[in-house]
Amino acid sequence: MIINMAHGSGGAFTSQLIDEIFVKEFDNETVKELEDCAIVDGSKKIAMTTDSFVVNPIIFPGGDIGRLCICGTVNDLLMRGATPKYITCGFIIEEGADSDVLRKIVKSMAATAKEAGVKIVAGDTKVIEGNGGIMINTAGVGFVETDLNISSKNLEEGDVIILSGNLGDHHATILGSRMNITNNIKSDNAPLNEIVKNLLKENITIHTMRDVTRGGLSTVLTEISRSSNLDIRLEEDKIPVSNEVRDFCGLLGLDPLYMGNEGKCVIILPKDEKEKALSIIKNSKYGENACVIGEVMAKEEDKPLVYIETEIGGRRILDVLQGEGLPRIC
Repeated sequence: MIINMAHGSGGAFTSQLIDEIFVKEFDNETVKELEDCAIVDGSKKIAMTTDSFVVNPIIFPGGDIGRLCICGTVNDLLMRGATPKYITCGFIIEEGADSDVLRKIVKSMAATAKEAGVKIVAGDTKVIEGNGGIMINTAGVGFVETDLNISSKNLEEGDVIILSGNLGDHHATILGSRMNITNNIKSDNAPLNEIVKNLLKENITIHTMRDVTRGGLSTVLTEISRSSNLDIRLEEDKIPVSNEVRDFCGLLGLDPLYMGNEGKCVIILPKDEKEKALSIIKNSKYGENACVIGEVMAKEEDKPLVYIETEIGGRRILDVLQGEGLPRIC
């Protein structure tokens, strides 16, 4: 298999790469769970995750690669109910990079870490030949203090699906910047600590949480559906997309359901807790546009499906992203 750009898209080719190389060789039960972060035993339950960030441009409307790497790492920990505590960062800096730009990125990382309540405790720097680019690898550690087992395997028939806000903002921002398209769209990159903290504080029974990053909502929900072996039904008119992003998609032929985000998550929980959970999320930072977008259903066919009921009464089957979801958004 020859690696190409599509293997980094977060879609089907990425899954193939992970399954055939990484999971096969790093063979253990924790890796096989394929969650956003791993939970392992220590003096208490510890959550761990790692990620790499190669976005271009590295500074964009609403954020930069520094803010992005902290948000992405923190959110992966939060999606298992962990409290983020520590982050390490490794910089790969291409020759010719501007030190003023690097300083701006590092300051942004520090400010975002403070907002997210984590400490950047270790790092590494390598300089390589290139054209002035900056790439960052992170590792994150958090403590699991909830008794809930929040996992993609835990859906139950009748659960409702809450999306924490509008889709497509980050993807549209990066693509617009790459194409020199002038608009008012800004990245949604944000740490989701307050949303998760408030849900756990109020003892909401969360079955599953996932942040909606590469591959978009369709890819994330398809992965969850397959893990739990249940169908997921979405309602098209409930999917929140801003007018500007919708117009942007119409102009370029994009589908918000497959666009990447960096400050949105899906929370799946029992129907009888829907109203309380939605109110908590809406009253939390970065959750004001949250809404219920669908529900978990019994499996209709041999293979679990994710489908969307369209506004004209049809049904559209969704799947994981195929090929590369241009541009690279993280």
